[in-house]
Amino acid sequence: MTLIYVFASYLALGALAGTLAGLFGIGGGLIIVPVLIFSFGLQGISPEVAAHLAVGTSLATIVFTSLSSIRSHHKHEAVRWDIFRPMAVGIVVGAVVGAWSASLLSGPALELVIGVFVIAVAIKMLTGANPKPGRVVPGQSGLVASGGIIGWASAIFGIGGGTLTVPYMTWCNVRMQHAVGTSAACGLPIAVAGALGNVWTGWDNPYLPEYSVGFIYLPALLGIILTSVLFARVGAALAHRLDAAVLKRIFAVVLLVVGLRFLLS
Repeated sequence: MTLIYVFASYLALGALAGTLAGLFGIGGGLIIVPVLIFSFGLQGISPEVAAHLAVGTSLATIVFTSLSSIRSHHKHEAVRWDIFRPMAVGIVVGAVVGAWSASLLSGPALELVIGVFVIAVAIKMLTGANPKPGRVVPGQSGLVASGGIIGWASAIFGIGGGTLTVPYMTWCNVRMQHAVGTSAACGLPIAVAGALGNVWTGWDNPYLPEYSVGFIYLPALLGIILTSVLFARVGAALAHRLDAAVLKRIFAVVLLVVGLRFLLS
């Protein structure tokens, strides 16, 4: 595969990830990581680093895409900064530890972990299961600890954390609008700390392909960020015209198949 062809495929992936993220209100990392793993396999990148590169590259893309999302939610006063600040402290520490934890896993083992997570998300989407409000927002130490856990898990899976943060805040009786907006804000420290952690843990890895900086593959990063933000707006517009509930179930089935592929490969 020539570099031009590869780069064109990442432009297409960014468009797909952005559209689906805007359509379903989910983070692009949930789409980007599995597709990148498959793409890296087609490029002949070693399976020892393919999953790590996918996770690190996904987190790096979220650094750029989250900025636009934060501005939009802040404009609508949907970010609970009082919750964000202590959570961000835990998130940064947790994301660095998460990147280090992922680096301890072999490539196939990390793919297995990602597969289990994708299947869990697919089941949640199919069943519509969400935690019911059951407690109040904890104090600062509780928010720091919660942020640490969310940051750790998000850095392993290569996501911005919305899949975990929104249900957590809903459980803490935070209004859905504020939960989504605050979750979007939390995506930035997750992405920055996770991406830097992957640069650190992947530095000088002998299996890395050209154009890599640690566990971040620059052609994929550039291609995805060039199209994902634009197509997120397209997805948001389509959400008002299509039956999003039916499409969400179809997407969940696709995720289920993808997850099973990781488990059975």
